[in-house]
Amino acid sequence: MSVSLGDIAGLIAAIAFVALVIAIAVPLLRLGSVLDETRSSITQVTEHTLPVIDEAAEAVRGANAQLAKVDTVTTSAAEVGTNVSALTTLVSATLARPMIKAASFTYAVRAVVSRRRKGRA
Repeated sequence: MSVSLGDIAGLIAAIAFVALVIAIAVPLLRLGSVLDETRSSITQVTEHTLPVIDEAAEAVRGANAQLAKVDTVTTSAAEVGTNVSALTTLVSATLARPMIKAASFTYAVRAVVSRRRKGRA
């Protein structure tokens, strides 16, 4: 049995190839465990995030309902303001002018009475 130089070179090449495969397999196995951990983390984040999103959506719905109520109150307040303005204008038009005329008349009467009293004295 004679071992030739070609057989030794083939054996060395085979051992180098096995070493290369092992050297590449170790990082790939570690990468697989990293990917498993990543998948697990994403699953946990999803499980915790979905309830938060549901709660946020419920809070937004509640806020929208409250805003609708505030809108109703604001609209009513604006109508009251408009009505008060119209009432003020009406009172001013119907009562203020006659009151000014009455005040002017009473002032004139007092002035005449005052002059007559001075004239008698």
